Amino acid sequence: MEIERKFLINTLPPQLEQYPCHEIEQAYLCTSPVIRIRRWDQDYILTYKGKGLLVREEYNLPLTREAYEHLLPKADGNRITKKRYVIPLGQGLNIELDIFEGKFSGLWMAEVEFPDEETAHAFTPPQWFGEEVTFHPAYQNSTMSQAQ
Repeated sequence: MEIERKFLINTLPPQLEQYPCHEIEQAYLCTSPVIRIRRWDQDYILTYKGKGLLVREEYNLPLTREAYEHLLPKADGNRITKKRYVIPLGQGLNIELDIFEGKFSGLWMAEVEFPDEETAHAFTPPQWFGEEVTFHPAYQNSTMSQAQ
């Protein structure tokens, strides 16, 4: 189960380079249900995501690089590329700050995953977070992959 809240970011936090950064490329084989392939640095993953915005099912399966490269041309829509910074927030929570590249260059979005809905609802975002877009489907990567 994935429980997360998403926020737009207008100003990047200071000293961003001190946090771990990952190169991500992902594409969608299907958007209903969501079936995504992803390269995370040098790891490859096939993901199924159920319906939902704040809470939804999520299953990840490892792929080989060869399987990823075989599936990539079969994906529909936009390929999404981004850098993801992982920023510790305390109490076991992390901010995953995505800085999008390519077609979505200039978009900055943060996600925070939670162990349960109660913690998600009680969360107070840091001051540098902008508008919450958890319940705006347009900001789901699968929807963005279909944008013209």
